[in-house]
Amino acid sequence: MGDVRNRWTAPFGWVARVFRVPGEERRSLVQTTKAAAAAVLAWVVAASVLELPQPFLAPYAAVFLVQATVYRSLRGWAQQVGAVSVGVLLAAGAGHFVPSVTVALGLVVFGGLLIGSWRGFGDAGVWVGVTGMLLISYGSATEPVLLADRLLETALGAAIGAVLNAVVLPPLYGERLRAATSRLASAIADVLDETAALVRGGEPPEAADLLHDRMLDVRSLVAEAEDAIGWTREGRYLNLRGRREAREEPLTNLVSLWPPLAQLIDAVSEAAHREQPFRHPGEYARGVVGDLLEALAEVARSGDPDRLDRCCELVEEIDHLLVTPTDEVTTSIGLGAMALPARRLVQRLHAD
Repeated sequence: MGDVRNRWTAPFGWVARVFRVPGEERRSLVQTTKAAAAAVLAWVVAASVLELPQPFLAPYAAVFLVQATVYRSLRGWAQQVGAVSVGVLLAAGAGHFVPSVTVALGLVVFGGLLIGSWRGFGDAGVWVGVTGMLLISYGSATEPVLLADRLLETALGAAIGAVLNAVVLPPLYGERLRAATSRLASAIADVLDETAALVRGGEPPEAADLLHDRMLDVRSLVAEAEDAIGWTREGRYLNLRGRREAREEPLTNLVSLWPPLAQLIDAVSEAAHREQPFRHPGEYARGVVGDLLEALAEVARSGDPDRLDRCCELVEEIDHLLVTPTDEVTTSIGLGAMALPARRLVQRLHAD
């Protein structure tokens, strides 16, 4: 019953989120509305203002040019017009030199799709073959006026879609960036806390295996964060609202923690699984490392760089333990393996 109820209420929840949070649902609604408006506007201009015959390509192109970012819309306009122009030329050449419509159709589709595979056309490459196919099959390939109309329709519709997307609430991805930052910071802080408990010796060696699984979760969140950074940068480019976009530096800095964090977990896991005592730091050293990891977790969770002073003090104490002879001198191998990635974590958080 619960699953059935969730399926029925899901659309209402989606609509509620549109008005409640500035997230993916609201952006999807805005983009869908703009695409519909662009299609209608392109049809009106092409059919009523320019009085073009059967201007179906205008709204078709307009819909596809309301892209996820302003940059993609403007790039798509150039690619779309270029692809259609080549398709028109192919159809004109085939219609003029090949008397058989069947043969001309096959040649145009084959040549158009082959030319359209050039990466410069991007996703619009398929339009080379499709445009040529439509013109040949409609019998328009031998009529220059109709060929020019098809090209004009496409350029007009694509331009309307691109301009509308760039001017009316151009899409931004700040909320995606903020969500990724929050999730990654929380995950890193949790892993650091769990690692601190393992270093102190309060967890069994088997906990290292669970910690490894948690690290895979962090790696997945790092990939999500890198994707969010990419969308944010592209969304800001050529965007009239670009200055209002969130800064990606905090998330970029969190992503940079991944390599030393993975190295630290490897060092801790190796020490936890070793029976030889010289592989694992002594109790006091483990306590210092645990304090450092807990302090780093607080910094990652709060984003407050002022708390790094405590981390720096603990790093200096670890350095002192590494160079000062004590009863635990034989444990310096394990301590040194943990100290280097821990130091790098502090340095990268300092760079924020």
